[in-house]
Amino acid sequence: MRTVKLRSLAKINLDLRILHKRPDGFHELRTVFQTISLADTIEIQYEPARRTHLTLDGNVNIPDNLILRAAQSALDAMQVHAAVRFTLTKRIPMGAGLGGGSGNAAAVLLALPALAKRNVSLEKIAAELGSDVPFFLTGGTAIGFGRGTEFYPLPDLAAEPILVVATGIHSATGAAYAALDRGLTFTGTSSSINSFQAYVRAIGVARRAGPASALSGNDFEAVVFRQHPQLPAILQRLLKAGVVGVRMTGSGSSIFAIFESVAERARARKMLDGDRAFRGCRMMDARLVGRRTYQRMWRRQLGGITG
Repeated sequence: MRTVKLRSLAKINLDLRILHKRPDGFHELRTVFQTISLADTIEIQYEPARRTHLTLDGNVNIPDNLILRAAQSALDAMQVHAAVRFTLTKRIPMGAGLGGGSGNAAAVLLALPALAKRNVSLEKIAAELGSDVPFFLTGGTAIGFGRGTEFYPLPDLAAEPILVVATGIHSATGAAYAALDRGLTFTGTSSSINSFQAYVRAIGVARRAGPASALSGNDFEAVVFRQHPQLPAILQRLLKAGVVGVRMTGSGSSIFAIFESVAERARARKMLDGDRAFRGCRMMDARLVGRRTYQRMWRRQLGGITG
């Protein structure tokens, strides 16, 4: 039996623009993905077997968990059978726009070939599992195209401290897309792309997300904020606390704030402590994680396989 313990990171969308609806039913989008230090833990026990048997234990019950789907896909691609037991400790809030499930799936795809001592191409498998999964194979900062499965790595940004506010509000992605009402012909495509390109240029020059935040956007905010008034209230409180970079990630409902220093974040948290707008919210300290750091983490984790 071989075993490994993994940290599976979350992501935020530093910028997100939703363009026209594609003939395949998905939406064309442009986004800037960014891995952050908020993480789940996955422990894997792997043993070759005559028949594949997958089990998942954890502190949450997630129907149709991507971990099991990713494991079956990886084993099928490697043409091996194994008994694999996963133990998941979930810390990344679910359904919050933080990509926890996608990160878990990518973690399994990265780990199983090392445990099985096989080589396999992961990109196609990742894309079939979900739009954000391919990004988590490499992490860092990246532009996402198409429906999010195509991406282009960008230079690493500074490891700025952030505050993630998990509101506990369920914002359904399908409903958010429907509320945007983007058709096959969307007249705002050119303007959205120009704004997106301006943001990408700004972070390329500054190599920091905070100073470029004034140019960032998330098209889902317009519709999700109308559905859930607590979200814009949280965003406004953060801005009044002096935070420059504040955005919702994905289709919601988490809000993140970018700070220049850990001390600045601590001052903001003290100012916001007890604020009614944050009632029921979970506030989590994290930082931006660059691609080099992310890939070092994975080399260290896979080098820690025992058995």
